[in-house]
Amino acid sequence: MHSSNYRMLLGMVALSLVLPLTVSAQSDTTPQTAAIPVVSHALRVSSGDLLDLGVFDTPELSGKLRVDEAGDITVPVAGAVRVSGMTSEEAAVAVEGKLRSADILKDPHVSIFISEYATQGVTVTGEVRTPGIYPLLGSHGLSDMIAAAGGVTAGSSRVVTVTHKSDPEHPETLTLDNRPGSIAAKVDIRPGDTIGVAKAGVAYVVGEVAKPGGFLIESNDRLSVLQVIALAGGATHTAAPDKARLIRKTPTGREELKVPLKAILNGKVVDIPLEDGDILFVPSSKGKIFAYRGVDTAIGLTTGLAVGGRF
Repeated sequence: MHSSNYRMLLGMVALSLVLPLTVSAQSDTTPQTAAIPVVSHALRVSSGDLLDLGVFDTPELSGKLRVDEAGDITVPVAGAVRVSGMTSEEAAVAVEGKLRSADILKDPHVSIFISEYATQGVTVTGEVRTPGIYPLLGSHGLSDMIAAAGGVTAGSSRVVTVTHKSDPEHPETLTLDNRPGSIAAKVDIRPGDTIGVAKAGVAYVVGEVAKPGGFLIESNDRLSVLQVIALAGGATHTAAPDKARLIRKTPTGREELKVPLKAILNGKVVDIPLEDGDILFVPSSKGKIFAYRGVDTAIGLTTGLAVGGRF
């Protein structure tokens, strides 16, 4: 063989050996970034769900079927098929297998749509406008589910508890925050979970202040005497700050505490934090205008008061 032809043959053999390795290396590395599975919490069929079964070109086998307590549907002619715990796509494959094994259709094409969800919704409770069970269709976050329940009420806290169906013994307690990257925005909501929006604590200020009322206390943001006086528009010119009283609930009943309000306002005494249910009473310096007769009077003054915002 001519030497030039021999060298050409060797080159072709070498190329044939290298080329598959190059292609293989590319196929091993290129798809890696695109092959990361997307997490999708697809709803799964459960007892009581209503399925819309469609068999291509065979209307006599199609129709709406209810999943029984055993987790089965009864397909016309074919009989019972276990579908509980499956996605709609998996259930369609199971029905196709049943139709083939029963020798009803050689090459069936089945589609299943879950038209009614019996138990796969997310329960939203607590301080929301319309508590209830809402279906989790697609991927939705904590804020989406609260919005589906009409949003939070005026007396709600920012504290939310999420109890996962898969781990009911370890609920998540977090602060509602819609900002991207926050813990609340990342919480994983799945079918069967329960979302509870807590009620905020309320402290009242009554008597000689510009705007008597109740003011919300967040569990992570303590409200103080100085702050609640500011929220109430400050004391009036007829107030007697040295005679202010704090009515507080205790395990043995309500107790009345003296509050050096004037000294607190002047920065001479450390501010006093308030607790849920506290009533700060600021009496009048003119006895004829306002007579204070104790705890019952202070409690009675809170009746019908509007609950204001947070500090």
